[in-house]
Amino acid sequence: MDTLLRHSELAPIAAKLDAQERLSAEDGRLLFSNPNLALVGRLADRARRRLHGRIAWFVRNRHINYTNYCDKTCLFCAFQRTLDSGPEYGGYVLSMDQVRKRLAEPGGEHLREVHVVGGVNPDLPYDYYLDLMHTIREARPGIHIKAFTMVEIDEMARVSGRSHRQVLGDLQAAGLNTMPGGGAEIFSSRLHRKLFHDKIGANAWLSIARCAHELGIKTNATMLYGHVETVEERVEHLIALRELQDRTEGFQAFVPLSFHPDNTPMRKLPKPTAADDLRVIAVSRLLLDNIPHIKAYWIMISRAVAQIALSFGADDVDGTVVEEQIYHDAGADTPEGMTVRELVRLIHDAGCEPVERDALYQELKSDFHDLIEFRPAKTRRAIWSDAMNGSTS
Repeated sequence: MDTLLRHSELAPIAAKLDAQERLSAEDGRLLFSNPNLALVGRLADRARRRLHGRIAWFVRNRHINYTNYCDKTCLFCAFQRTLDSGPEYGGYVLSMDQVRKRLAEPGGEHLREVHVVGGVNPDLPYDYYLDLMHTIREARPGIHIKAFTMVEIDEMARVSGRSHRQVLGDLQAAGLNTMPGGGAEIFSSRLHRKLFHDKIGANAWLSIARCAHELGIKTNATMLYGHVETVEERVEHLIALRELQDRTEGFQAFVPLSFHPDNTPMRKLPKPTAADDLRVIAVSRLLLDNIPHIKAYWIMISRAVAQIALSFGADDVDGTVVEEQIYHDAGADTPEGMTVRELVRLIHDAGCEPVERDALYQELKSDFHDLIEFRPAKTRRAIWSDAMNGSTS
């Protein structure tokens, strides 16, 4: 243990981590409240290096948001359009021809993964979701389909009269491979009543995730933070995910989702700072000792903060994305996509080794020699300075 940690109030937590002992909820609360963010980041970086060395993963992926009509009234959402708002107000449902066209757009021949989520649209018949899977599978036979939140699965069960397990089995047969893990929001009954009362809550979300894992469907897990949640609620959320992972081992990655208030009913709230983003990523790496990967989702936190996050516990920066609507409707000012060259440079300049992966975190042999300008990697101080100044290089 280094001198700074030895003489800080985080020393007992550092000793636990060195002994590979699991951290408690109380440890999590201390990590969230400790004023020395750099030390929290140092602990998370040590944990990350034990798991992954200096590898940082990325994937060639594309998002498809198939509809923005939704009958839920989540106060943190800017993507939703009410069912009675027509196309003139931006509402849409993609046809199968439109899905095929998006998959055939220039550059799509190298995609490894398609990420499919949408609003909870009660006007869509059950067959729409199965047709969507069949269409993607026929258009791109080799692509990995990562699709649907637990909230969407619950809606499909309601529309079809089938159980969650039956719906998941039908989707698997139609081409579904894994699930992205969204819709968890924050596992708090207080905030469920206040912010998203007509969407499924923690117990239902965890139950559907468990069912998916039992069927062999790997998923991610998420947490929406930076609105009106407490430290206690953050910790409870992370511990609930950890407990389910102990039972199923079905979560591949945890994706912290930074709240974007613009254009939402909560637009008067400030958005999370870079320090907030980095602390959530770091504490997540330390508490979620059984979830292999922590993602720095650059779409939400910016390229520069994603770079710093690779020294605060994150080991994955997601991917090329190509087109993203949900968070950009809420005011995200990041680009909607990045090239492989940009991703490789982002990772390399953060002092990490860029590794292309497939959707199951299997390494794809790729030569990035021609994509990297070989110059010294940025120091941690330089990366932090870039983030504070808003640089995205």
